Parts: sequence; C-alpha cells; structure tokens
Amino acid sequence: MIEYFKAVLARRRDDEGASGVEYGLLVAAIAAVIVVLAFSIGSFVHDGFKKTCDELKANNAANTSTCP
Repeated sequence: MIEYFKAVLARRRDDEGASGVEYGLLVAAIAAVIVVLAFSIGSFVHDGFKKTCDELKANNAANTSTCP
C-alpha cells in the first residue's frame, strides 16, 4: 500500500514539470500569434494613412491652384 502511494506521488511530481513546459509553449504560441497580428494590422493601418495623406495632398494642391 505504501508503494502505491509512493508511485502516485512520483507520477504527480512528473506531471508538474510537464505542465510547466506546456504552459511555456502555450504562452510562446500566443505571443507569436500576437506578433503576426500586430504586423498584419500595422501594414493595413499604414496603407490607410498613406492613402489618406496622398488624397489630402492631391486635394490641397488642387485647391491652392484654383484659389485667387
């Protein structure tokens, strides 16, 4: 009976190390997803601001040429 409890405790100790590694891998995967999303969203935002700035410059050039 004592040997059974020792085996259960030994197995429990082994699981704690594995779960720590699993949590570390999970955190690394989440961080990788966040980085990928930040870069992809960043390019869309950059393109949107660039398009807006180009249109403002074009409108400003058109308005200054027609103003007296």
